[in-house]
Amino acid sequence: MAFPSVLSLLSVLLAAWSPLAGAQEADDVKTIPLRTHSLQQPYLDSDMQSRWFDYGGSTVIRTDQYIRLTSQHPSQAGWLFSRVPLTATNWEIEVEFGIHGTGNLFGDGMAMWVTKDRAQQGTVFGMKDKFEGLGLFFDTYKNNRPGVVFPYIMAMVGDGQTSYDQANDGKANELAGCSVRGIRNTEFNTRARITYFQDKQLTVDVMYKKEDEWTRCFEVSNVKLPSVTYLGFSAETGELSDNHDIYKVETKNLYSPSGSTNRGPAGSKEYSRGKGRPNSTPKKSGGWFWFFLKFLIFGLVVAGGYVGYTLYRARQRDRF
Repeated sequence: MAFPSVLSLLSVLLAAWSPLAGAQEADDVKTIPLRTHSLQQPYLDSDMQSRWFDYGGSTVIRTDQYIRLTSQHPSQAGWLFSRVPLTATNWEIEVEFGIHGTGNLFGDGMAMWVTKDRAQQGTVFGMKDKFEGLGLFFDTYKNNRPGVVFPYIMAMVGDGQTSYDQANDGKANELAGCSVRGIRNTEFNTRARITYFQDKQLTVDVMYKKEDEWTRCFEVSNVKLPSVTYLGFSAETGELSDNHDIYKVETKNLYSPSGSTNRGPAGSKEYSRGKGRPNSTPKKSGGWFWFFLKFLIFGLVVAGGYVGYTLYRARQRDRF
């Protein structure tokens, strides 16, 4: 009969509508690219300077290829640091990089910094010891860490007074870490993605086993970083050496249009109060598409109901 068929059609349409609405709610966390803390080719402006980053030490910039913090020569240390502070409270940093060289002996490694101070050269992967903030170390040379497979990624949150445990590869300072055997000399550019929700969670994912395949390195709760920090990268070689290259850096401010702070990072609903937040809530991408789709489905529901009701009345009249 026509009327039940129409009801079946309406049920299908409504069922299809519900997941779409749910998908919109689930996709609540939005991102805003932070140009001030991002880098891509050609890296330098027309005057051969970077507007947003300073660099020094052994760092060499090839505008068509890479930012090389150290080349495969002994006793080098290079760095790259943002000129302006990172004021977003919730952020995601994705860095595309390469650690490579010849031979079976290599070192020492590179680091990513989100620290209160800007670049000051020193003994910790080319930067100063007793830093305040986050140091994420990509350590390729094993000094003294029995039972740990190198290369190794390790996070340390410095308080400005504690020294890095250099003799034991940071064992005394480790917040979290993971072995990344095979991260060196990969056939594709490796990547690291660092996500931070203020005072709640720090997550690090790495792409090194297979292109477009992320591997969770660690996830730590209750991580507190300084409210104002600078983003930086550094690398160091000793008697052993390697090429440490940066290819691309993408930094994003994370925020929720709903402004909800009821959920932590697991729910991805935390709102960023940083300066990277827009003055008004941005429109969702595809917002007009969802509005039009809802309007169309509503129209079909009304039209289907009217047609079904009309056919039903006609059949009732025909019976008498």
